Amino acid sequence: MSLYGIVSIIITALIACTVYPFALKYNTHMFQLNGYKNREHLTWTGKYKKRQWVLYAALVLAILWFVLRASIVADIIMWLWMLLILVVFRALCNMSAKKKLVYTARVKRLNCAVVVSDIVLIIAAALIFKDILAVKGALMLVLGLKFISCVAANIINSPMEKAINAHFINDAKRKLKEAGDMTVIGVTGSYGKTSVKYYLGELLGVKYNVLITPESYNTPMGVVRTVREHMKPGTEIFVCEMGARHVGDIKELCDLVHPDHGIIASIGPQHLDTFFTMDNIISTKFELADALPEGGMLFLNGDNEYIKNNASKYDGCIMYHAHKDAVSAADNTEDTSGGFVSSDIRLDQYGTKFKVTAPDGTSCEYEMSLIGEHNVINVTGAIAVAHSMGIALSDLKIPVRRLRPVSHRLELIRRGNLNIIDDAYNSNPVGSSAALDTLAMFDGLKVLITPGMVELGDKEEEYNRQFGRHAGEVCDHVLLVGKRRAVPIREGVLESGMDEERVRVFDKLEDAFGYAQSIRSDKEKYILLENDLPDNY
Repeated sequence: MSLYGIVSIIITALIACTVYPFALKYNTHMFQLNGYKNREHLTWTGKYKKRQWVLYAALVLAILWFVLRASIVADIIMWLWMLLILVVFRALCNMSAKKKLVYTARVKRLNCAVVVSDIVLIIAAALIFKDILAVKGALMLVLGLKFISCVAANIINSPMEKAINAHFINDAKRKLKEAGDMTVIGVTGSYGKTSVKYYLGELLGVKYNVLITPESYNTPMGVVRTVREHMKPGTEIFVCEMGARHVGDIKELCDLVHPDHGIIASIGPQHLDTFFTMDNIISTKFELADALPEGGMLFLNGDNEYIKNNASKYDGCIMYHAHKDAVSAADNTEDTSGGFVSSDIRLDQYGTKFKVTAPDGTSCEYEMSLIGEHNVINVTGAIAVAHSMGIALSDLKIPVRRLRPVSHRLELIRRGNLNIIDDAYNSNPVGSSAALDTLAMFDGLKVLITPGMVELGDKEEEYNRQFGRHAGEVCDHVLLVGKRRAVPIREGVLESGMDEERVRVFDKLEDAFGYAQSIRSDKEKYILLENDLPDNY
């Protein structure tokens, strides 16, 4: 081998080893955000192919190098392209992430499989071409494959991951079985389930020792981790949040925890990229109802059309409702038979007052700092469960007053005459509409900042356009973040009659927020932050 050959291998290896960690870290992060699901990650890769274009080009250059072989020009082009990959992926890795990459044991196993596979591929290239110089082309090849390497490694690791998960699941099942008389309450819904879970934890805590799944731990392994790490011998009630992206996901969770009671907080168009149809979403949410044992209580949001239209299939279910005007259960027998009703709802920027009437006619008035009518229905559901579990309505007044908004879910933050309504955690057509309705109740300058909604399948543009029309009717200014979904939202806003000068598009959330702060007004200012897209979007 010539001196140039040795030097060129060393240079290629040094550059590749510098670039490799950044390309691997970013793609591992995206794979983790996509739930370690091969199909979802491949779909995401296809949808956001522009982020990986330097890797696609690297594959082409690697193939060209193998064709040209030992060409100084080919080497130089390859080195320069590697440096470009470094610039791109270093920038992507250094971007402020809302949910950072967590180096779990699974991620470490995944990365080990990626590295070992890449080493094997490099050695194989040298053996196949019977030339050590082929290592250079192989190094470029493994970099170019980084957009797909996590999927390949996940397939390789799948038998081991299944065995590890089975061990953890069996250990969690053992712990649940040993819990004896502990009551399990399942909570699901297209939106609002995390809030309902937290409210249940607070209200049931008046009488019971309660464990809830933390944060958004609503997947099988998240629930398993909660049981194994947080469940204590004295736990009397386990409130288990149940999330779903595919048909059968709720059933899988029910088979794990065997809920005694359940509450379906909402059903709406969300995750249509994976559910495909509303019928699939409805049947999946009602998997919780189907799993309840005889005598188990099923609580249903009677204000939700999808839920109400399917409630008749379940005898003895307990409905709960919220009515803006002062009404009684007796006046609404068609909607509230055997259920709980919130009425006389009064909202302002400081919170909400309302009255809850139980099926037996008893009632109680409540005050809370939460804003938004949808929070009333969520709290009403929690009150219905707590009262049905033996807690008097009057004993819930203080815990209801203590309720605080779940972070980034219609959270009101005051800064002088600037009021920020933070509804940045995820978004869907119903939730975004409710957020705009909440913004409408304030007297002042109303500004919306949003990147739009995702995971709505073929109807994504339609829903974003409807969102824009509603925003144009409520807001004084609409500030859109990112160009991908700005078009249908902007079209909807303009259809509502808003002046074009009041609709602006920004590349970054920070720029939109800075502009919102700079808008001059004698009125008190209210800024609604609606949705903050996950890092993989």
